[in-house]
Amino acid sequence: MMGEVVVLGWLALELTDSPFLVGAAMGARSLPLFFVGVPAGVIADRVPRQRLLAATAVGQTLTMALTGVLALAGVVTLAQLVLLTVLAGALRGVELAVRQSYAHDVVGGAGLVSGLAILGVAMRVGWLLGSLGAGAIIARYGSGHAYLFVAAAYLAGALAIFPARAAAPAAPSGPDTMWRSITGFVGVVNRDPMLRVLMILTAGAEVLGFAHQAVLPSLARDVLDIGPEGLGALNAARSVGGILALLASLRGFSQGGGALFVAVLLAFGGSLIGLGAAPHFVGLAGVVVLVLVANAAGALADLLAQSLLQLRVPAQLRGRAGGAWVVAIGLAPLGQLQIGALASLVGVSAALGASGLGLVALAGATALLYPRLRAL
Repeated sequence: MMGEVVVLGWLALELTDSPFLVGAAMGARSLPLFFVGVPAGVIADRVPRQRLLAATAVGQTLTMALTGVLALAGVVTLAQLVLLTVLAGALRGVELAVRQSYAHDVVGGAGLVSGLAILGVAMRVGWLLGSLGAGAIIARYGSGHAYLFVAAAYLAGALAIFPARAAAPAAPSGPDTMWRSITGFVGVVNRDPMLRVLMILTAGAEVLGFAHQAVLPSLARDVLDIGPEGLGALNAARSVGGILALLASLRGFSQGGGALFVAVLLAFGGSLIGLGAAPHFVGLAGVVVLVLVANAAGALADLLAQSLLQLRVPAQLRGRAGGAWVVAIGLAPLGQLQIGALASLVGVSAALGASGLGLVALAGATALLYPRLRAL
């Protein structure tokens, strides 16, 4: 996934020489998530999840390989790149919805937090290896070969999941049509205010919290004047922060997950406020530390959002709960647009501070208005 991000951005820049169009191409990865999330969850409740994970990996292998072949042939266009990226993004939306419910099948409710934490650590290790590997291949061989490298990584994932078997198979969801299954889940959300609150907080963390990643290049170049090597260090701090937080979370939790979720979101927002101020007071070292802290909080927020949604619904709706999380994170382009616009208008530091304040306000207000959340 991270190798795809690296080569997508570089190839889009080669094709257009436009940072705006690079941003549009990057947004094409996240845009499908909002639309496919709940239907993907319905599919995850109807089709064996292990087969779905393998199928989505094979699908992403084919889209990446086709992009690589077009790039190697020198005929790839921006329209083709965006179209294939949207298709891959839709497949990724299905994969993300399935992965959470399949993790529950494998380890059960009691081990879900630890299971998802292990997956999160593996993903962030992949961030490091994939970004370094794709960057090295682009530098030596070009974007086409890098896309083939990404395709090979997706294929390896497909082969790894084929022999897997869930300890507890997914519960059957009944003969309902796709539309009735979707509307039935919407009804469940409407009847359970805590599900709505969890989705709102997840979306808030994505729009106000994780969007800070979009201004890291400007922070490195325009504020800190540390160049691409410094940007690499900031991205490494993102991965390291997530890994450390998720390793610390492996003990899991039995009660109080809702209160911890609110506390983590408050820490996430507070660290962004500090990150906005850090360049003017504590310099590069302080910025790196705050990036690490912010992404540690972000990793825990992701973990808790996924776990609480899975544990909140009955077995036959776990796939759809994963789909609801995918819908929430599918709002990421809104956050990237808002923080980018703020950074252009008032500067990077002020944009980071405003996003952090917004996240703190959202988490604090939700905790006050919905005290039951703290008891989850």
